Amino acid sequence: MTNTGASDARDRDTDGRARNARPRDGLGRPLPYGAEGVPRQAEGVVRTPDRTVAEAQALLAAGKPFHAHEVFEDAWKSGPRAERALWRGLAQLAVGLTHAARGNAVGGARLLRRGAGAVAAWEQERREDRPYGLDLAGLTRWARELAERVERGAEQGAGPVDPVAEAPRLGWEEVR
Repeated sequence: MTNTGASDARDRDTDGRARNARPRDGLGRPLPYGAEGVPRQAEGVVRTPDRTVAEAQALLAAGKPFHAHEVFEDAWKSGPRAERALWRGLAQLAVGLTHAARGNAVGGARLLRRGAGAVAAWEQERREDRPYGLDLAGLTRWARELAERVERGAEQGAGPVDPVAEAPRLGWEEVR
């Protein structure tokens, strides 16, 4: 990717599509060109569901929910149609945690609830509560509880949440 540094120039990939090549921090916020950021997740990677869950869990545990969101987004976009709502819901949970960790309580709570609703609806429709070892009921409960705490914290003037301390455990045996 290239960037001329001019304010109207856009980063483009080899096919000419706009891509932001700015480095990002662990929560996905863009940093100035030349700053040292964290490695970004490659886009459009097709993973097995088990690999998706494992990579997302590792990123969540490392305090990188934005990057976990991108892993879930790849599964959402490349997975079987019948599972897309599940992966989209999980991506919303991760980006909800991202917003809460960035200090955006309103957006964080909204996305946590939206993701929880999507995951719960998928579980209820499919009557499958542990696909790929995921504890969907536990994740739904975690997201709704965190959304409540984020909103209460915002009302009391609390700052952003700690993404490591608040990261969910995705697996059945591991969910808090």
